[in-house]
Amino acid sequence: MSDDKRPESPMERALRLKKAAQAARPAPPAAKGRKPEGGPGARSKPWMAR
Repeated sequence: MSDDKRPESPMERALRLKKAAQAARPAPPAAKGRKPEGGPGARSKPWMAR
């Protein structure tokens, strides 16, 4: 990780930070292929509801 390369673009920086964040915390249950807790009536992705 040397700093002699060209400065990273905002896109690359965002992608790197996103990967670091995903590596730091466990993935949400919905991304692991399990059924969401609470049965079929529960929303697995409440943040996507409008």
